[in-house]
Amino acid sequence: MATVRIGLIGKTNTGKTTFFNAATLGSAEVSTYPFTTKEPNYGVAHVVTLCVCKEFGVKDNPRNSKCINGWRHIPIELIDLPGLIKGAWAGKGLGNQFLSVASQSDALLHVVDASGSVDEEGRLTEPGTGDPLADYYDIEEELVMWFIKLLDRSEDRIIRGLKKGMDLADAMEAVFRGIKVTAQDIRQALSATGLDKKDFENWTPSDDRKFASALREISKPTLVVANKMDLDTAPENFKRLRDQLVDKIVVPSSAEAELILRRAEQKGLIRYIPGEEKFEIIKGASLTDRQKWALNFIKTKILDEYMRTGVQFALNVTVFKLLKMNAVYPVYDVQKLSDHKGNVLPDVYLMPDGATVEDLAREIHSDLAKGLLYAIDARTGIRLPASYKLKDRDVLSIVSSSKKRS
Repeated sequence: MATVRIGLIGKTNTGKTTFFNAATLGSAEVSTYPFTTKEPNYGVAHVVTLCVCKEFGVKDNPRNSKCINGWRHIPIELIDLPGLIKGAWAGKGLGNQFLSVASQSDALLHVVDASGSVDEEGRLTEPGTGDPLADYYDIEEELVMWFIKLLDRSEDRIIRGLKKGMDLADAMEAVFRGIKVTAQDIRQALSATGLDKKDFENWTPSDDRKFASALREISKPTLVVANKMDLDTAPENFKRLRDQLVDKIVVPSSAEAELILRRAEQKGLIRYIPGEEKFEIIKGASLTDRQKWALNFIKTKILDEYMRTGVQFALNVTVFKLLKMNAVYPVYDVQKLSDHKGNVLPDVYLMPDGATVEDLAREIHSDLAKGLLYAIDARTGIRLPASYKLKDRDVLSIVSSSKKRS
């Protein structure tokens, strides 16, 4: 199963690593020094969607995911990337390393310090004196400049492709394929900028920037995480971010609050499911005064105010809204909703919008796709052709002449 990969980007000291630890229950190093994260941290986080088990009235036993109280927790890969500074696209700081890893992400979470506690260079400063909006634009500029650099560096290669009879999108795909950009992404960017009607050899630097900006947006959809909402200077900046970035989803977050809740839950002190609007203290006598204060602070300052810490919500919105992924449940036996071994609703696959039965078969096993005949809809018993476009919460059995059925 191809795992969805999400990269965490932003300046240093914005709370990226705390977000990473909260989402993955990892223990990556966190400190106030710039560039604490010198190497990318890789971890497994989960996105959460309503499971189909209750609809079908069955008790499931998942293999590739978890079902908690009727909610399916599906694993994704999360990468905490080294913080960016101005000039990263030209190799300053840890720029090249950052950008090469960011390019492998399907989507990005841009973490900004909504409290304004980070200066232009990513150093901690007095809360309220930093400008999270300027920080956002600084990082975006680095990404666009990196796309421009790739384009400029490969201009001769693209022109050679055009002279061999390739269309522009296909000639460019060879250049951008290594950073998970498809010909479809390129065509969309060319169309959006009107550059599909202009001879590539006559593009100006302004055209390069327009195209790079469009391609960056299309190929790396991005959600903005307004972090450190637990600080008093954050709400005003959050409003600025939301009002100015009208074409972006901006999610308020306190990664530190989420990390505290998840650590407390891990120790059995509280009952808490990531993304929920509440927690329950189950070992009150075991809590220290500081722990009691912290939990009360999170309840009143974060959960009562924003309903959630924002960490799980940001992941869910990125996968299901930005990437438009659908949760699809392949089974072997449509009556029992089980696999060969009797596991009920054993697997769930995250499939992109527009993916077909054939795409799902290929994800499960290449032999299944080679002999693909059709799929059976578990709800209706209807035969679905190989070209059927999958929908969220589909439960189906794939029938193949290879004798292997999902």
